[in-house]
Amino acid sequence: MHRGILGDMASQRAARPGRPAAGEPAPATGPHGESAPHGGIDARAELSEFLRTRRARLKPADVGLTDHGRRRVPGLRREELATLAGVSAAYYTRFEQGNARNVSREVLDAISRVLELSEAEYSHLLRLAQHKRHRPGHTPPRPPVRAEVRELLTAMEGVPAYVWGHRTDVLAWNQTASALFGDWAARAPQERNWARITFLDPASRKLYADWESKAYDVVGQLRLGAGLHADDALLASLVGELSMKSADFRRLWAAHDVKRKTHGEMRLVHPLVGGLSLRYETLALLGDQEQSLTTYHAAPGSPSEEALRLLASWGADASREPTPGRRD
Repeated sequence: MHRGILGDMASQRAARPGRPAAGEPAPATGPHGESAPHGGIDARAELSEFLRTRRARLKPADVGLTDHGRRRVPGLRREELATLAGVSAAYYTRFEQGNARNVSREVLDAISRVLELSEAEYSHLLRLAQHKRHRPGHTPPRPPVRAEVRELLTAMEGVPAYVWGHRTDVLAWNQTASALFGDWAARAPQERNWARITFLDPASRKLYADWESKAYDVVGQLRLGAGLHADDALLASLVGELSMKSADFRRLWAAHDVKRKTHGEMRLVHPLVGGLSLRYETLALLGDQEQSLTTYHAAPGSPSEEALRLLASWGADASREPTPGRRD
């Protein structure tokens, strides 16, 4: 059996002593790998660290304040932020520590303004501040992809496209996407996950011309998912697993940056056709349990368009390593 260009992680990870069986979640962890209550991510700790890291990236001069010398920690002090947001230092401290209840939208808006949050960061703040815990260990089931969406993926052959969920799981795809990114069908279902592929499959560092940017985007999207589903035990398990196995993931996760995958450009180095410069668009599938559809295309008339057309003609075979006697 031939393996995908990114490797068959399921076969690479044979059962090891102390490792959960396939499909069984690892022990749930909080945002830094600590045990999280009820098997999910600790939303209070998540809120605290998110606000602390947002303060740390701002200098007093950024918000019109005078800096009076060295500081023990970088960024704005809590009392400075509180003053600019129009709340007491004691109240803001309780909020940042996760001990304030029913914080008004006006206060959240003021804090967001002072911290200069992006739209994605503001949405993340709202979810964390207004989080209501579900039943212990609540894990949303892996949502099925509607038959009509699968038909759409097939109709889009020639354009790499796939559907993914809030844990960065790849849920459905077309053959052109397999030709571009690797044979997802050769992976076990739990390994069809962008976060695992990016940080645990060494071949991904060769595929992405700017791997660091790809890794940053994946972590930012996963962090958004954590804000939406703090009680998701499988998501917490994924974060715990990646934190234990990847120093790069630990570094990026600790930054608490969030990013929504919308549109942009990506450069790949494909083992068969070489360099590709592609544009991607992400469309939310409304009514489909937070599923999204991402497509890739090349600029008209560009070398990347011709390379993509060649990959599409090969289909899934383009994602398999050539073997002796096989003609590609």
